[in-house]
Amino acid sequence: MRFIYHYPETGGLDGDVLDAGPLRDVAVAAERAGFDGLSLSEHPVPGARWLAAGGHQTLDPFVALAYAAGATDRLRLLTHLAVAPYRNPFLLAKAAATLDKLSGGRLTLGLGTGYQKSEFHALGVDMDERNALFDEALDVLPLHWSGEPFGYEGRHFSARDVIARPRPVQDPIPIWIGGNSRLSRRRVAERAQGWMPMNGGAQLSATARTPALGSLDDLAAAIAELREAAAANGRTDRIDVLHSYQDAGIATPAAEADRHREALAEIEKAGVTWVVVSSGTGSPAATLEFLEAFGATYLRDGR
Repeated sequence: MRFIYHYPETGGLDGDVLDAGPLRDVAVAAERAGFDGLSLSEHPVPGARWLAAGGHQTLDPFVALAYAAGATDRLRLLTHLAVAPYRNPFLLAKAAATLDKLSGGRLTLGLGTGYQKSEFHALGVDMDERNALFDEALDVLPLHWSGEPFGYEGRHFSARDVIARPRPVQDPIPIWIGGNSRLSRRRVAERAQGWMPMNGGAQLSATARTPALGSLDDLAAAIAELREAAAANGRTDRIDVLHSYQDAGIATPAAEADRHREALAEIEKAGVTWVVVSSGTGSPAATLEFLEAFGATYLRDGR
């Protein structure tokens, strides 16, 4: 099982998006600590009411991860997650291919359908079309990345005998899909390389418009079902699963380390291949302290 550090998000209307520390310093420290990846989320224009209720601003994940790539050598770069319907799929494909090319093949493209009505309205995207637009993106991405001529008739565009370069380094760029619905899992089983289930309770699931997943046993059953469906579709490649470990105690990594190791072992037994953790820190010193402590406890000496 491998570990990703999610850059801490500054909630509310006050504070700066980089309060947790300069992105370059945090990325370098995460790699030094032994993390396998770095992730950033996406909210291009969140609603003020959502922010006032504890929502958060974000950097542009593609720009920011490209910057982090230039400061690091091996970290996987995960969009956790980019909202596919917000973009024309060719612009999404170009951003992903560019980041993968410049980073030497380190991008994992985490995608979701989105849930914030205010963002859909602000971006001029019909929220009721989000599932259809998401499926269009899954069609278009491999065509764009092939580097060969293709055509595609979308709902709102027509591509005729087009060709796009650069080809990404990876073939394909891994696509991980977020969400707990059966539709999300079916998409993964048919056309993606990973699943990012959402955990965090019923309230978060309701906000994100996805079914609550429930217990770790429920997650294990869902993972087994997903992998069986992938095999039934003729897939022989591994389907990765990312789990967000949110135990409040992990903010002090060395405290109750045995309890956390036991919990992480149970998560791995359920079929999870990647774990994402964050620190909830609001200052550079606290973030760097967390990264060093987590690495020393679980990633370098503690594995």
